[in-house]
Amino acid sequence: MPDIFGAPSEFTKLGEILSVWAAFLWAISVVLFRVVGEKAHPAAMNLFKNALAVLLLLPTLAAFGEPVLPALDPGRLIWLFASGVIGIAVADTLFFAALNRLGAELTAIVDCAYAPFVIGLSFLFLGERMGPSQTGGVGLIVLAVVLIALKKGDGRFPRRTLLSGIGIGVVALFFQAVGIVMFKPILRDVPLLQVCMVRMLGGTVGVAASLAFVRRPARLLRPLFSGKTLKLLLPAALLASYVSNIIWLGGMKYTLASIASALNQINTIFIFVLAAVFLKERITPVKLAAVALAFAGAVLVSVPL
Repeated sequence: MPDIFGAPSEFTKLGEILSVWAAFLWAISVVLFRVVGEKAHPAAMNLFKNALAVLLLLPTLAAFGEPVLPALDPGRLIWLFASGVIGIAVADTLFFAALNRLGAELTAIVDCAYAPFVIGLSFLFLGERMGPSQTGGVGLIVLAVVLIALKKGDGRFPRRTLLSGIGIGVVALFFQAVGIVMFKPILRDVPLLQVCMVRMLGGTVGVAASLAFVRRPARLLRPLFSGKTLKLLLPAALLASYVSNIIWLGGMKYTLASIASALNQINTIFIFVLAAVFLKERITPVKLAAVALAFAGAVLVSVPL
C-alpha cells in the first residue's frame, strides 16, 4: 500500500520540498506557542497539541485504509511508543519551558544544537561517523550557544533566566535526538502515518501520566480554553503536531537524513524573522552573530560524508 505521499522517484525531490515546508510550518507554530506560553503551562500546551494530533490522525489513517497500529512485533512497537514518550512528551514540554524563558529568537539559536546530539547518538548506536565538516559545524554551534550564554541579561531576560532557559533547551534537544535515533530505523519499514500515530500516543500518554503527579492538574489546563488563548493554540497545535509533523516525517523518509536535517534547520531563519516581525523581539548584533554561526554550523553538521 502506498504511503501518504505515494512512492516518489529519486528525481522528484519530494523529500527536500517536504523538509523546507516542515521548517516553515514549525517556525509559525513556534511563534504562536510563544504567545500562548505567556498564559499556559508548557505541559498543558504539550498535552493539548498531542491529543489533538491523535484525534486528527484517527480519521486520516482511516481515509488511507491503514490500521492505527503498525504490524510490528511487540518489542519494536513498545520501542516506537517510547520514542514518543522521550522525544515528544519530555522533549517538547522542556522545549516550551525554554521558549517561555528565552523567547522565540534565542530558542531558535539554541535549537540548532540538536544536530550534534543526533550525530553523537548515531555514532554510538547506529554506527554512523562524523567527519571534519561535522566536527567544525559542532564547534560553530557550541560557539553560538556560548555567545548568547555570555550575553548580559536585561530587564526582559535576567541572566539567571537566560542560563536556565539555555540549559532546559539543551536538555530538550538531547531528548529530541534520542527520540529521533530510536524511531529512525523503524521509519524505513512502517508507513509514516502509523509512525506518527504511535509516537503521538506515546507523547500524549507520557504528558498525561506526568500531570497525574501534579496537584490539581485542572488548574494547569484551564487557561488553555480561554477565548484568546484557544484561538492561537488551535492553529499552533494543528501545525506543530499534525501538519508539519507528518511533512517532517515525509522529508526524513524520502531523502537522506543529512539533507533533510540541513533543510529543516532553515526554521532558525524563519523563526528569527517571524519573531522580529510579529513578536517585536529586538534584533541585536549578538543575536545576528549567534544565528549566523548556529545556522552555518547546522549546515556543516548536515553535509553528507
